[in-house]
Amino acid sequence: MTETTETPAPSPHRDLARRLLHGRVTAAGPVVSPDGQRIAFVVATIDVDQNETRTRVWLAGPEGDPVPVTAGPHDASPQWSPDGRHLLFTSSRGEKGSPQEGHATLHVLPVEGPGETRTVVTMPDGLEDPQFSPDGRWIAFVSRTRDARYEAKDERWQAPRKIETFFTRLDNEGWVFDRPQHLHVIAANGTGEVRNLTPGPHQHNGLSWLADSSGLVTAATRHDEWDRDLAVDLYVVPLDGEIRALTKQTGTYVMPSVSPDGTRVAFLGHDDPTTFPQNMHVGVVGLDGGEHRWVSTELDRTFIATAGARRPVWVDDETLLVTAEDRGETHLYRVSADGSRAPERITNGPVTVASFDARGGRIAMQQASIEHPSEIVTLEGPVTQLTTSYLGWERFAVATTDGTGEIDAWIMRPAAFEPRRKYPVLLNVHGGPFTQYGETFFDEAQMQAAAGFVVLMSNPRGGSGRDTAWGQSILGPQHSVAPGTGWGSVDVDDVLAVLDSALARYKFCDPKRVGMLGGSYGGYMATTLAGRHSDRFRAVCSERAVNNMISEEWSSDIGTVFRVEHGPTHLEAPEEYARMSPIRHVRDIDVPMLLLHSENDLRCPISQAEELFVALRLLDKDVTFYRFPGEGHELTRSGSPLHRVMRAEIVLDWFTEKMPARSPKRR
Repeated sequence: MTETTETPAPSPHRDLARRLLHGRVTAAGPVVSPDGQRIAFVVATIDVDQNETRTRVWLAGPEGDPVPVTAGPHDASPQWSPDGRHLLFTSSRGEKGSPQEGHATLHVLPVEGPGETRTVVTMPDGLEDPQFSPDGRWIAFVSRTRDARYEAKDERWQAPRKIETFFTRLDNEGWVFDRPQHLHVIAANGTGEVRNLTPGPHQHNGLSWLADSSGLVTAATRHDEWDRDLAVDLYVVPLDGEIRALTKQTGTYVMPSVSPDGTRVAFLGHDDPTTFPQNMHVGVVGLDGGEHRWVSTELDRTFIATAGARRPVWVDDETLLVTAEDRGETHLYRVSADGSRAPERITNGPVTVASFDARGGRIAMQQASIEHPSEIVTLEGPVTQLTTSYLGWERFAVATTDGTGEIDAWIMRPAAFEPRRKYPVLLNVHGGPFTQYGETFFDEAQMQAAAGFVVLMSNPRGGSGRDTAWGQSILGPQHSVAPGTGWGSVDVDDVLAVLDSALARYKFCDPKRVGMLGGSYGGYMATTLAGRHSDRFRAVCSERAVNNMISEEWSSDIGTVFRVEHGPTHLEAPEEYARMSPIRHVRDIDVPMLLLHSENDLRCPISQAEELFVALRLLDKDVTFYRFPGEGHELTRSGSPLHRVMRAEIVLDWFTEKMPARSPKRR
């Protein structure tokens, strides 16, 4: 196998990809001041020339346009002090404002009255979810605690790692078992030492202060066998005293939020961690423990959305705000804390609400649409108008081939569309599989349409945004709780049904020039379709794919967890894992293949692409393989801007080459 390092020829789509990415702005993470008069949020700007994404904290007041209040380039996670006079935020700046490699800093910015921004603490390995205590005396946050081996920068001097559990690494994070996330607290005025409230080997995620400021509630895996039973529990972590569990190792309970009166904790999750996917719901448990209750089950949708999850927000002691998916949309809902009423949707239209906050009688949201990256809005109207307008798309529905339901689908016409022309089609399949496409900005679609392709997307069975049965329809046939038809079954039928319907319905789609692409589970579907339905496509791009289910189960950062989808383990039923693996159809692949993979991908290790490339090359198939250095599984979403541009150029150039325009007919 040879590897070329030659500089690629200039891409005809280079300016297009750079134009769509460089300078793109998104607004995210709104937090409302205690009096409801001001909203702090984060604005991210992509700079392809400098190969970075810059973030700054902005502030919108009752009068005037929103303005930046921090200088960046990497400021995030604003939070208000209880009196509304100060704003907390995280950064990568050092004591004098210079970046510190690997270090994260926490700062307090005076919003009312004189004063300068001051640094509260510097942490060596990240800093997340900072929050003032209700009495304003303390600041709590989550940060990783490094093992002593990391004191030796040269790995040749580091002690060996002793592995005793699964899930020791995490994509885009690397080793995590010897860098567990812990809860820390420091005095709000920056005096005194940082206290680690949860030392030890256990991982902790998220926090919510108790109403009396005496401690916090967090989600954690603090019990033995957590890597086998997959349970995640809620714990009370006092500032002084013993940690105690609120739940009983029977489910997955995350994102705690303490009620204003301090008597209850709202959270998101479900009761059976060994069955995935499940629609995540809103639960409530007393602060003294006891039985929890689910308060959102009258709406059979997931309350942890593809666009991003946010802990429940208490409007008062009786009402919660949460987001939930619904057939490609993500909306904000009111949920009764006692479950006495069905969840009430309070946003409308084809939009996606990614994050939100509510205080002082005001609700602020991060909201996106097909035409616009996310902006900050309230129920009364927009707060920001930072983004530019892009192409829109048309929504349609297609009946499943077995007549049991309908598939949501979307089509985007090419830029400078002419109805009488025939255009090449790119069929996209999302990852997951328990995720969704829908009413939000998707730069992949915008790039494909700008390059002259018809963009086709859908939400086949196995995805989110629908009822539980829809999401669980492709669980393995040997699953003990909810047996389905397995990956590569009705999901394939649904994708092809959408393609057939689009080709029949939209005459501008050229049936002789159809390409297909997908990443992760979508890459699995790409390799599957290439092997089983080569005659339907002119070219297929399989990206960060699962190609061999057996080797994926022991090499992935979440290896051993696939049993919750497929039923038995790969040791108990290797033939079932082999049956679902796209690699078994490699001899039948008779369509040009483009393989894209990141070398640091831990979710679907690059060996998945290498295995497919070697097989295709040995069989003398048409295959092109690109490896991206220094990137993980999330290249297309959070990779370096320059690599995202390069990747887009490769994809668009390759499909253009493989699906050239038809020669005009001779008269």
